[in-house]
Amino acid sequence: MKKAILLLMSVQFLVYLGFGIIIPVLPEVIVQQGWPDVHVGGLLTVYALASFFTAPLWGSLSDRIGRKPLILVGLLGFSLSFIVFALFIDNLTILYISRIIGGLFSGALYTSVTGFIGDMSSDEDRNKYMGFMGMSIGLGFIFGPAIGGVLGGHFSLRAPFIASAVLIALLFIYASMVLQEPTQRKDNVNKRTLVPVGATTLFKYRVRYLFFFSFLVTFMLAGVESTFQLFQIDRIQITPTQVGYLFMFSGFVDAAIQGGVIRRIKDGTETTWLIGAQIVTAVGMILFTLTNGLVFAGFALCVFTAGNALARTCVVSLSSKESGGRYGAAAGLTYSMDNLGRIIGPLFFTWIFTQQANLGFYISATIAVISITLIFAFRASTKTLRQSKA
Repeated sequence: MKKAILLLMSVQFLVYLGFGIIIPVLPEVIVQQGWPDVHVGGLLTVYALASFFTAPLWGSLSDRIGRKPLILVGLLGFSLSFIVFALFIDNLTILYISRIIGGLFSGALYTSVTGFIGDMSSDEDRNKYMGFMGMSIGLGFIFGPAIGGVLGGHFSLRAPFIASAVLIALLFIYASMVLQEPTQRKDNVNKRTLVPVGATTLFKYRVRYLFFFSFLVTFMLAGVESTFQLFQIDRIQITPTQVGYLFMFSGFVDAAIQGGVIRRIKDGTETTWLIGAQIVTAVGMILFTLTNGLVFAGFALCVFTAGNALARTCVVSLSSKESGGRYGAAAGLTYSMDNLGRIIGPLFFTWIFTQQANLGFYISATIAVISITLIFAFRASTKTLRQSKA
């Protein structure tokens, strides 16, 4: 494997490790400082906002000045965001600033890494390299919460952020010495726009139901990420270390679903699997409200994760097939809907949690069941872009 690909995989891994690290630590920080619980959602939301709305600007900039400079700038900025969080962990205003900085520079890293891969790969091997990036992102999500929980539980709540800042700083030094700017730059390979080109066309066809479905799936996932620990602190006095291990275990369930189940889904049966996935998701949501111990909390999280992972991966695959060859527009719309879910979800569900602890899970279970109507609407519609087989 090319040395550059390994380095880029490391960048993506650490970006999403940094996102995962905060999951078991942030609620504990808010609780210990005595701040309103809604700030858990607020701090997650501003990160997603900063990343989403600046990604198109970073994409244009990387086309002009190059991929390597932007990767280095992104690594420095991302490391800085963790340092600021660790130093001012008792100052809510500066925590918001640090999260905005983190989202801002994670957007730079995402677009520049994607562009770098586009520059150095051909059409034949691009999917393979993107697959490696997806694997790195998945591993970051799996190990991030575990590392955050262990360091935060056994040392201090500042420790996970200091460790992340040091690792990213070391990666910056290594990247500055090893990474070489691509010899030929392919402009627009990583363009991200808030409204993707071709979106209007796609929304005239039944694939639009899948985009709305994708938003709801991520919306519920963001809600669980932001309220699970707060709920379990009240219910079973869960610790950051325990939360970290539960999210790591559920991450392996996610990987097993994507690696073992998805590839066995036959063409034409996707909608049946999506309906089943939402039923499993709804069951997981109800199980959360019945938590009476750590093992049961982990079981409920794994049930939810299985349904959510199946829905997320399956809807992306089906959207691609329904795009009529407009793969870029379909991917861009899915990206936008997912980010919209991560922007709205944390703030909405943490606010609901402050009103009534169980209510958010009941709402999510209801949304999961109601979202099945989108699949039935998709099935009933004949306005498809899908290219028929000869």
